[in-house]
Amino acid sequence: MSSIKDRATSALYAGMVALLIIAPGRSTAQQSTDILGVLSSYSTIKGDNLLDVAQRFELGYIELVAANPGINPWVPGSGVEILLPAAHVLPDTAREGIVINLADLRLYWFPPDGQAPRSYPIGAGRVGMTTPVGQTRVVRKRANPTWFPTTATREDNPELPVAVPPGRNNPLGRHALYLDWPSYVIHGTNDPDGVGRRISRGCLRLYSAHIKTLFAEVPIGTKVTIIDQPAKLGWRAEQLFLEIHPAGNEIDELEETGRFVGRPIVNLVDAIREKAGAQQERVDWNSVDIIDTRRRGIPVQITR
Repeated sequence: MSSIKDRATSALYAGMVALLIIAPGRSTAQQSTDILGVLSSYSTIKGDNLLDVAQRFELGYIELVAANPGINPWVPGSGVEILLPAAHVLPDTAREGIVINLADLRLYWFPPDGQAPRSYPIGAGRVGMTTPVGQTRVVRKRANPTWFPTTATREDNPELPVAVPPGRNNPLGRHALYLDWPSYVIHGTNDPDGVGRRISRGCLRLYSAHIKTLFAEVPIGTKVTIIDQPAKLGWRAEQLFLEIHPAGNEIDELEETGRFVGRPIVNLVDAIREKAGAQQERVDWNSVDIIDTRRRGIPVQITR
């Protein structure tokens, strides 16, 4: 028999799906200034695994696993309903240029012409080679780039040449945006399995179609802000939503074991109270506790 908390969790997330599946044809700008994208679902077929599903729907692998706890990522089975987590609260930072949130393994692009922002999954730096946080900018762009492995990379793999020319063996893919931080690049990939995971040496990789779009739209000089924000808050239709992701070592635990132990998020209650403002009495703190425990990386309404 399920517990009261289990039933409360099921009801909470069922309501969340109903709230955030947005009718096709309505622009994001019409829906909210704080929540981007839509949730939907997919019923698996024989032979599916979550890595393939993530690539099919242009999602990140870890965000798909986190959104679907209890489902075997490699053998989910046939006819299993998979939640596709393509709705996101925008990060709490200046909405300008490129914003990369390492906690949700996503890049947010705010076009300078006022078009609606967009978001793409990314692969980022692994343990010991974490992508740094801070501000930088795009200093140059290259189509069909040549990859020059760093000294450390060649020490790890002495068989690597000094330079890898464009082509299927080039891990930069077909497009690269070089940052004003030496050795850090936003680029495509010849291995889409790495998108949405922490497995790089610090660079940021995207699916080929996504980096192609960014390459065409992002001008040289664009500001790039890299943050690590596992908990995000945003308003939609006078309701406050909370989105919490596994972050840091939690991501690695989820990758390795399919589960994680959540670490306390500093000042979460204070952040909610500040964001809620005069609406603090409407906050459902039981829902906050459930969201913090599960950390499914999905915007969930926390106001009554």
